[in-house]
Amino acid sequence: MSDRKTGMRGVLVIDNSALGMGKGGTRMSPTLTVREVARLARTMTWKWAAVDLFHGGAKAGILGDPTSPDKEGILRAFARALANEVPREYVFGLDMGLTEQDAAIFIDELGDRGAAVGLPRQLGGLPYDQLGVTGYGVAEATDAAAATLGLDIAGSRVVIQGFGAVGQAAAARLTQLGAIVVGISTVAGTVADPNGIDVGRLASLRAQSGDDCVLEYGNALPADAALAVDTDILVPAAREDVIDDTVALSTTAKLIVEGANLPTTPTAREVLHKRGIAIVPDFIANAGGIVAAAHSMDARYSPFTVDPADIFGMISTKLRANAVAVLEAADRDGLTPHEAAHQLARDRVRVAMRLRGQVPCTSNVEGVRAS
Repeated sequence: MSDRKTGMRGVLVIDNSALGMGKGGTRMSPTLTVREVARLARTMTWKWAAVDLFHGGAKAGILGDPTSPDKEGILRAFARALANEVPREYVFGLDMGLTEQDAAIFIDELGDRGAAVGLPRQLGGLPYDQLGVTGYGVAEATDAAAATLGLDIAGSRVVIQGFGAVGQAAAARLTQLGAIVVGISTVAGTVADPNGIDVGRLASLRAQSGDDCVLEYGNALPADAALAVDTDILVPAAREDVIDDTVALSTTAKLIVEGANLPTTPTAREVLHKRGIAIVPDFIANAGGIVAAAHSMDARYSPFTVDPADIFGMISTKLRANAVAVLEAADRDGLTPHEAAHQLARDRVRVAMRLRGQVPCTSNVEGVRAS
């Protein structure tokens, strides 16, 4: 979609709605592509199915600079362009480049409180990033996966690539669980210390200096050095496709937990599998955010706020169980963890599609996938 007056260019991808209406974040980036949004929408399909919650996969994106002074006008034009789809088929959420204030703009433009989640607390929203729900879930999945592999999280060395909302919350929770965080990076650089990083100090510096916190911490290395730090567990929590064949061949990690969406390339996953390095896939590990989103979706028109305690309990229960189930299924059936996770999610989507009459009940697996 586009708007000539504001220059807005955006896209909405609804990947599959067999389990429910489309739900996924909305991002804004100067390099946004339709393929990028489509890949993320498909990931959302598997993510909702994996946690067994009743929404479908979708994602929206705006091509543009999120720091532009014209941002509000672009957001309003985007909302107007989707007035037929929102909130009946899709609900705006927060992703890269958007803030709680932007979610408030969406509901104001459409005159519907149910048009977006991720609203400011003062409008009944749930502060995902402040609570650290996604990073908390990543840490819980890491702990459960490590135990399944015979690794004791207490004393295990962890590297976290990315120190945004997800990486920071994951680092804090992993430290509480007894892990030693030996490497953390932002786009500005990497902090590495084999004796352990002071995560609390780095978080305080981030509040003051943003990504430059690693420079303020001292002895910073280049940003990509994080992926080469000697570690037991690697948590990529930044962008897509950062773990390629080179990293897969050289990493010392015994376990990789995908905090970001799509951080490993397909060929890298094959390399890691051949090396016996376990992976907890993104839509299993970072699903804490959508558990929170599900609570927010349910409360969109309610006068009552969501209790964070309910969210954290559900995140821990679901993500721990799924991480263990995927690794055990992969080992039992001779699959990669991604294959096992996709099989779990596909089975749930396939059943929903059959019940709705969207595919013949006699379809084989490949036929249903192609549909």
